[in-house]
Amino acid sequence: MPAVTADTLTLPRTPTTDPAVDRDRPVVSVTTAPTGFEGEGFPVRRAFAGVDLRLLDPFIHMDQMGEVEYAPGEPKGTPWHPHRGFETVTYMIDGEMAHSDSNGGGGLITNGDTQWMTAGSGLLHIETPPEALVASGGLFHGFQLWVNLPRSLKMTAPRYQDIRASKVSLLSSPDGGTLLRVIAGEVAGHPGPGVTHTPISLVHATLFPGASLTLPWQPDYNALVYVMSGKGSVGAKGRPIHMGQLAVFGEGDTITVAADAAQESRSPGMDILILGGKPIREPVAAYGPFVMNTRAELLQAYEDFQAGRLGSIPAVHGGGPQGEIVNP
Repeated sequence: MPAVTADTLTLPRTPTTDPAVDRDRPVVSVTTAPTGFEGEGFPVRRAFAGVDLRLLDPFIHMDQMGEVEYAPGEPKGTPWHPHRGFETVTYMIDGEMAHSDSNGGGGLITNGDTQWMTAGSGLLHIETPPEALVASGGLFHGFQLWVNLPRSLKMTAPRYQDIRASKVSLLSSPDGGTLLRVIAGEVAGHPGPGVTHTPISLVHATLFPGASLTLPWQPDYNALVYVMSGKGSVGAKGRPIHMGQLAVFGEGDTITVAADAAQESRSPGMDILILGGKPIREPVAAYGPFVMNTRAELLQAYEDFQAGRLGSIPAVHGGGPQGEIVNP
C-alpha cells in the first residue's frame, strides 16, 4: 500500500483554506471497527458498526477486506448472491479480485482499480480471487462500500463500471505532504472517474509522517474518515485515531486530518478513506443483500430472487448490456 503513487510536488494542489472564513467540521464520534468474516471466510473489519445510520446516510455498509497475507490455496471470495436497491463499490489496494454478474458486467481489478456495480432493480454477482492468486497466495487488501439509492432509483437498470487506477484524479495538499486519489465525486474542482447515481465523493489519501491536511468539503455532504493504516488525529482539536477506526464529522466546510510524526515501520504513512455524500433522508429497510424503503419491498425482493427474476447464472459477457458503463 498504496497502489497508486505519484510525486506530490508535481500535482495540482488543493486550495489553502482560511480558518477565519471556513468552518472546520467538529468530530462527532470515533469508533473502532470489529473484525469478522465474509463470503467464504475472508477476514474483514466492519467499518460502520455501531454508528447511527442517519450519520452515515447515504452509505449503508463498508468492509475493509484484509489486510491479510494468504498462503497458497488460502485466498477466498464470495459465492453467487443477489442484490437490489443500492450500489456496491469494490476498491482493491493489494491483490486481485474478479467480478461477474448476471447483467453481463465483469472484470478483474488489482492495485488501485475499482469496480462499481449498480444493483438497482436486481442482479446476481460473484467476487472471487483468480485461480493464479489462489495457487500462489499473496497479499490481499481492499474495501467494499455500499451506497444507497433513493426511492426513485431503487429499480433503475443495473450497470457496471470498470475503473482503472490510472483514471483516478491525483492531487496534492498545499504543502505537498498528502497525496489524494479522487475515485468518485469532486474535490476542489477535480472530478473522479466514478459515475454516481447518489451524489457522493470518495477519496483515498496518504499523509506522510507529520503531515496535516485541511480539505474543503461539500457543505451539504456528510463527512467520514476511515483509517486503513497508520495513526494520527482528526479535527481541529486533534482527537487521536488509528488503523481500523472511523471518524464521523459534524457540519462545516472543511475536514482536518493529521498524521503522527512517528508511524509503524510497516505503515510508513497514514492511509485514509475520506467519503461523504448528500443524505437521502428516506426510510431504510435493509436485510442481507437487499436495501429497500419498506419491509414489503424487502419481501418482494426475496420473492423475486427465489422466483429467478434477478437474473441467471452464468451471464454472457461482452455484449454491452443496457445501462452498462465501462471506463477503460
